[in-house]
Amino acid sequence: MTRTFTLFQAPCRARFPMSKHLHFFRAQWAPSIPRELMAGAVATFALIPEVIAFSFVAGVDPAVGLFASFVISIVIAFAGGRPAMVSAAAGSVALVAAPLVQAHGVPYLFAAGLLAGAMQILFGWLKLGVLLRFVSGSVRTGFVNALAILIFSAQMPHLIGANGATWVMVALGLVVIYGLPRITTAVPSPLVCIVVLTLVGRWLQLPLKTVADLGLLPDALPAFALPSVPFSMETLRLVALPAFAIAMVGLLESLMTASVVDELTDTPSAKNRECSGLGLANVAASLFGGIAGCGMIGQTVSNVRYGGRGRLSTLFAGAFLLVLMVLLKPWVAQVPVAALVAIMVMVSASTLDWGSARAMLRHPKLSSLVMLATVAVTVATDNLAAGVAVGVVLSGVFFTFKVSRLLTVTRTGDETLTYRISGQVFFASADLLVDAFDVREVEGRLVTIDLSQAHFWDITAVTALDKICQRLRKHGSKVEVLGMNDHSRALVSKLDLGIE
Repeated sequence: MTRTFTLFQAPCRARFPMSKHLHFFRAQWAPSIPRELMAGAVATFALIPEVIAFSFVAGVDPAVGLFASFVISIVIAFAGGRPAMVSAAAGSVALVAAPLVQAHGVPYLFAAGLLAGAMQILFGWLKLGVLLRFVSGSVRTGFVNALAILIFSAQMPHLIGANGATWVMVALGLVVIYGLPRITTAVPSPLVCIVVLTLVGRWLQLPLKTVADLGLLPDALPAFALPSVPFSMETLRLVALPAFAIAMVGLLESLMTASVVDELTDTPSAKNRECSGLGLANVAASLFGGIAGCGMIGQTVSNVRYGGRGRLSTLFAGAFLLVLMVLLKPWVAQVPVAALVAIMVMVSASTLDWGSARAMLRHPKLSSLVMLATVAVTVATDNLAAGVAVGVVLSGVFFTFKVSRLLTVTRTGDETLTYRISGQVFFASADLLVDAFDVREVEGRLVTIDLSQAHFWDITAVTALDKICQRLRKHGSKVEVLGMNDHSRALVSKLDLGIE
């Protein structure tokens, strides 16, 4: 009996860890393989027009953007920290890279991409992804709303001045996209939209702009090559600042996109791993003749909306992009741009936070102002990074103002005066603390300063306290400071101030 128990005990112990690892692998890669593949395919079709358009913005051939998108998607699927997130050649990076390409040529763009990738890897290794915590909810809402507006406005060049057939096909595409889910959700409606509009356009021989009209598509696989630039300090000087800008813009958009997916899926992500993963992806893209990229929130939202939850959807989006661009190029070239426009209009509508307008009536005015400023700057500059930067700065300024107003100073007593300080004392509230003491009124009296309900955060704060003590003593008052906590006392000790 004992032997029988021992014989079956070992296999049970061996199977348990395997099932645990298998469950983790499935959750990370493919909770549902069919949905992952279909969602990845939708994201691929959503990528094509934007990547080609962004390539023109950067001043490079469409093949450079498409190759980059393929390589970045493959690498980020394995190395990234946010499953189901789609990363590729992005507009914000293209805007930063364009001046470098115009001034020095495409090889220097690849060199800048290599350096930017290295910076992003270092950013992740130093665990600086936590800096996203300084981005408030108002800024994130503004980021999402601004992105929705930019996605929609990016479709306008395809519609303004277009013929009637284009408008009719876009309308038909939207009918398919929004109508099909009422009948069945077995197949993503954007894919059906592409097939239906392509067949209708070919059958009726409609005068429609196609994907082939957007630019020269690649006809071969990307090849590995080092950037053809001199390896010198002069080259480093030329690419250092553009590389830093590319790295920071890419990190910002990727981390913001990861946060949006976190909220959509109610799952966490590894922000530092996403930073390092993006760096590896950009290094690889630059070595295979592609522009650096970052998270694509429009395509990512599209991927998640249609069932993408694991890394397989990201991997398939990149692989399917290469298949479409190289092996199925003749068929893809015939897809009407109107079908892609309809898909992006749907993505824009689903990205916009429609409830934020009503929430403005309930939220504090300063929070609403931050959200509106983020949207306004982003739309005005066509740069998500600029909008978020302004939003973060405004959030910090408004927060500092609010906290500084929470400082209170109360005075009690007659011959012996006691000042009780409550609240946070730092650079923004230090002057308020100094102004609360009128040294002429207390001249020659015993003054007790009670700090038991106060916290001094920085050098400016303790210097202000020292200034108060010196002024009081100069006017003949005896000063006693009570209740200073350990952190505040440590600051005083470092500065060797005369606070007792």
